[in-house]
Amino acid sequence: MSFIPTLTRLALGAGLALSSLGAAQAAEDVTIGFIVKKPEQAWFINEQRAATELGEEKGFEVVSMAGEDGQQVLSAIDNLYSQGAQGFVICPPDVRLGPAIMRRAEKYDMKVVTVDDRFLGADGEPMEKVPHLGMSGYKIGQQAGRAIAKEMQARGWNPEEVAALRITNYELPTAKDRTDGATDALLEAGFKKANIFDAPQQNTDTSSAFKAASPVLSKHGEFKHWVIYALNEESVLGGVRASEQYGLSADQVIGVGINGSGAAFAEFQREKPTGFHGTVAVSSTMHGHQSASNLYQWITEGEKPPANTETTGQLMTRDNWRQLREEMGL
Repeated sequence: MSFIPTLTRLALGAGLALSSLGAAQAAEDVTIGFIVKKPEQAWFINEQRAATELGEEKGFEVVSMAGEDGQQVLSAIDNLYSQGAQGFVICPPDVRLGPAIMRRAEKYDMKVVTVDDRFLGADGEPMEKVPHLGMSGYKIGQQAGRAIAKEMQARGWNPEEVAALRITNYELPTAKDRTDGATDALLEAGFKKANIFDAPQQNTDTSSAFKAASPVLSKHGEFKHWVIYALNEESVLGGVRASEQYGLSADQVIGVGINGSGAAFAEFQREKPTGFHGTVAVSSTMHGHQSASNLYQWITEGEKPPANTETTGQLMTRDNWRQLREEMGL
């Protein structure tokens, strides 16, 4: 009578062992993609490197790819499918591509995690079903605005006599959130709203910001003191370069960016200080590591990441950048 239950127990035990072995094999065979919109920017280089290092540590493969427009993203997904990838992390070139990207991913039964910029659905709202890891754009912007206001106070500037160069890209919700946050923080600190001037940029890099900033500075020559903010430090640097060409000195300009990447490090190492006062540093290394880890766990353990995880930053200046860079793994 006890023989049948014993066989049953043995069979169940063997099944569990095979199941565990299958899971282990699946973990070893995992391939994920890491698609970014600007592969040449230090922020995204750090993210992809951190994901690759995690893959080497855990034993899975990470395929780093560029997705600078919609067609390139879709081609990258096709490529990943041909390589047997089970999913990918992506910072999209345009958040409105979310539905199209998800249709292609679902066709191949791939899991998707967004990083930095979050997909928007056809209704213009965030796609909650796609796990996301990024900054709170508005809060990060507030940090930048408060840093500017604090430095203005330290220099004894009268807010009534200071102009703000707001380098904008309202097509990108993340950019709008950041500049809105900075604007609100400045207004709360007593900045004059009429002294805030927009410089719409076509891209999110230094040259685009330079082109956008130059005519604004020329048009408002009555101001001798300027503050500059934007969605990232590359854009703020474009504004700073434009201010230099216009003839403004470092003590007449306060620029504060967002990210904490090679562009800021290079600026802090210049022999003489510039109008680039600082940047709100966020760990791109952490973003790359954590988003890749979240996707890997989802694939191997069936644990879907949270719908939205937000990170914050720290003010990095010429005085503390080396220390913060080491502490934050940048």
